[in-house]
Parts: sequence; structure tokens; C-alpha cells
Amino acid sequence: MSKSQIETYRRYANQIAKNFVAIGHDRAVLATADHIDQFWDPRMKAAIFADDYRSTLDPIAAEAIAHLDEGNHPEPQTRATEFAKHDGMYNSDAG
Repeated sequence: MSKSQIETYRRYANQIAKNFVAIGHDRAVLATADHIDQFWDPRMKAAIFADDYRSTLDPIAAEAIAHLDEGNHPEPQTRATEFAKHDGMYNSDAG
């Protein structure tokens, strides 16, 4: 994994977290975790889980990733994750 790739994933996680900050910290953590869980490619998730992210991410993003890294899978938190569900599967937003 190149340094620029992990920096990109950190930036993505931070941007997702910033989009949810208005709903309150605890809900934002779950919504960020939900988005990453449902939309990120497995390789992206593996890379961010292996990263020493705690010191480089927004607190909401760091908590969301830790939540997922512990094996938790939150229920859908936003309409976006429900909207993306098709035939029982979620579609990735990874390019």
C-alpha cells in the first residue's frame, strides 16, 4: 500500500465523518461506520484497518473505523445506505 493511497483513504474517512457531524457525535460515528461498511471495497477497509489511523483521523472517523475493526456492523443509519441496496446487496462507491 502506497503512502498516497492510505492518505487518500484517511481523507475519505474524514470527509464522510464531517458530513455527519451535525447529527451528533455518537450517531455520526455509527453513520460513518455504516457508510464505510456498506460502500468501501474490502481492500480499502483492510488498508484502513491496518493503518495506524488513531492519530491521523478525525475522532468520529477513528471511532467509526475502530467500531468496524472490532467486527461490528451497524444497522443502516442513513437513507443513502438503504438507497444503495439492490436485490439484498449493497453497491460499492469505490471507483
